[in-house]
Amino acid sequence: MNECRELEKQDLGVDVGGEEEATQAYDAIRRGDADETNERIRPEHVSNDHIARAMAVKGKIRAVACVTTRLANDICFLQGTSPIASIALGRALSGAALVGSTLKQGQRTAIKFEGGGPLKKLIAEVEWDGAIRGTVAVPDAVAESVPAALGRAGFLTVTRDLGMKDPYTGMVQLYTSEIAEDLAYYLTDSEQIPSAMGLGVSLADDGQIAVSGGFLIQSLPPSDEAAVDQIMTTISKLPPLTTLLKDGTTPQQLLDILLEGVEHHPLESTDLFFRCGCSRDKVERALLSLGKAELERMIEEQGEASITCEFCKQQYRFERSELEELSKSY
Repeated sequence: MNECRELEKQDLGVDVGGEEEATQAYDAIRRGDADETNERIRPEHVSNDHIARAMAVKGKIRAVACVTTRLANDICFLQGTSPIASIALGRALSGAALVGSTLKQGQRTAIKFEGGGPLKKLIAEVEWDGAIRGTVAVPDAVAESVPAALGRAGFLTVTRDLGMKDPYTGMVQLYTSEIAEDLAYYLTDSEQIPSAMGLGVSLADDGQIAVSGGFLIQSLPPSDEAAVDQIMTTISKLPPLTTLLKDGTTPQQLLDILLEGVEHHPLESTDLFFRCGCSRDKVERALLSLGKAELERMIEEQGEASITCEFCKQQYRFERSELEELSKSY
């Protein structure tokens, strides 16, 4: 069996941890046992957020792993997410970090899940230096699982801005509505790189994220079927990813576990952190893009404008005089 079929058949992706904990968190909040103030706890036993990389079998296998617990907590706090939305967004943030692990200076990658479920839309973006941001359309969504929250019918869009004239955008229908499975399917089907991905998010009793992280294994040409088979066997015998993360397993240690018995060597690691690139200048440009007629209608009907960034929730207010000054720019 060649490595493409092995990766496709056995482990396109594994999302682990969270759904049962989400239900428990809902129950705790209803009972009043959990704090609803959304103050985020930063677990000290969890390693700092970062991504580790490795190559195996003389460049035939690429492996990356990440921990995103702290940034996922920060972003979910800003978004005001429900337990199931926290799980979905946490997985998407780790998935974006993994998919964007090969970015060069100035490049960025965005992943967007759109479905008919209560979450509606989920976006995660990563930049070359490890900056990540994310948002969910309906942060207070309630569902029993991530696939139910996203909806079975929908699309995954991956946009890679590689500094060329136009970004590259690929789109596939949702495969299972599991974040890891759909991302692995996209990488295997659209980018023609056989891939296995695992993502895990575990919640504390109060609905906050206790651990968040994941891994990505990719088979590069020329393939080494024996090495792929060995890695897939290792993956199949792994304890839950969230268990490893709770035990303090670092991304590099996770790679060593995944690649046990396979010749490999570590590459550079990169810190991961939350950063939103919004600014007043960008909002001004967005207002100008509306056109002179629309801007003047806004001045006439509203007299002011208030725009909220969907990622960081920063509000930008523009008084009538500022809007009138902008309208003079045309």
